[in-house]
Amino acid sequence: MLIDTYGRVATDLRVSLTDRCNLRCTYCMPEEGLQWLAKPDLLTDDEIVRLVRIAVTRLGITEVRFTGGEPLLRPGLVGIVERCAQLEPRPKMSLTTNGIGLKRTASALKAAGLDRVNVSLDTLRPDVFKTLTRRDRHKDVLEGLEAARDAGLTPVKVNTVLMPGLNNDEAPDLLAWAVENAYELRFIEQMPLDAQHGWKRDGMITAGDILQSLRTRFELTEEGSGERGSAPAERWLVDGGPHRVGVIASVTRPFCSACDRTRLTADGQVRTCLFATEETDLRGALRAAPEGSTDGSDEAIARIWKQAMWGKKAGSGLDDPSFLQPDRPMSAIGG
Repeated sequence: MLIDTYGRVATDLRVSLTDRCNLRCTYCMPEEGLQWLAKPDLLTDDEIVRLVRIAVTRLGITEVRFTGGEPLLRPGLVGIVERCAQLEPRPKMSLTTNGIGLKRTASALKAAGLDRVNVSLDTLRPDVFKTLTRRDRHKDVLEGLEAARDAGLTPVKVNTVLMPGLNNDEAPDLLAWAVENAYELRFIEQMPLDAQHGWKRDGMITAGDILQSLRTRFELTEEGSGERGSAPAERWLVDGGPHRVGVIASVTRPFCSACDRTRLTADGQVRTCLFATEETDLRGALRAAPEGSTDGSDEAIARIWKQAMWGKKAGSGLDDPSFLQPDRPMSAIGG
C-alpha cells in the first residue's frame, strides 16, 4: 500500500511514456521545444511494464493512466497496454493524449485493453488552435476524438484550458459541442506548467469564471462530493442530465487532501505530486537488479516506492501566491 503521513492512499498511477510532444502549446513549452531526454535515460518497455506490475501486484494500484509528453509518440505503446492488461488484478487503464495520431491507433489500443481516453482540446476554432499549439492540426484532433468514441474508448473526456484573450469566450460553445458529440468536457484552470515561466496568477480564467460563463446558456446542477470521491474534477449535470461537465480548480480550489495519485516520470523517477521539487529514483534500482533475479529486487523496489510516498507533502503549494514552478520540464512528468 502506498500511504503517506496524512493517511492518503495512492491507488492511481500516472506513467509518463515520453517527454516528447508534436505540439508546442503556449502554456506548456516554448516554440522551439525542449532538450529531450536521451534514449538511454528513458525507461524501456520492459521496465515500464515491470514497474506497473510491481505497483499493481504489491502496492495496491488499481488505475493506470499513460501520459507524456505525447504518449502516442511511444513506438511500443500498444504492446505496453496489452501487457499491462494481462496483469492480475487487472488495472483500469486510460490514456491522456493530444489526439493527433489517435485516428490510426484507437482501434488497436482498444483491442490491446485500453479502457478510455482523455483528449486535450482547447478550442473549436482552427485559427485559435494554431495560435495556441503553434501547429495546424485541429482537424486531426477532431478525427481522433471521433475514432476514440467509435472504438469504444468511452467515456471520451475532453480536457480544456481557457486562456485570456484567446479562447476564454468559448466555454458555452465547447459544452454544446461536447453534449452533441457525447464527450465529457472538463475545464482545467491554467497551471504553471510552462518551462518558460510565463504563467501568471493575475488574469487567469478561474473555475468561477468558467461556471459563470456556462450558466449563461445551461442549467448546471452540482453532483456533490459523494459522487466526486477522489476525482479532481467537480462535476455538474447539464440541463438536468444525463450529460455532465467538470471543472478542475487546481489553483483556486486545490483538492490535495483527497489526492490518490503517484507519478512515474519518463526516466523512472517517482513523483509524489505534479509540482513536487523532489524525486525518488527507481530506474537505478531496476537496472541494478534485473527482473528474474532471486534477490527480492521487486520487493526492494516496492519498498523504495513506499518510502517516497510516505514523505508526500500535504499540498501542491499552488494556493500560495508566491508559488514558483519547479525547473523540471513538465513534459517528462505527465499530467
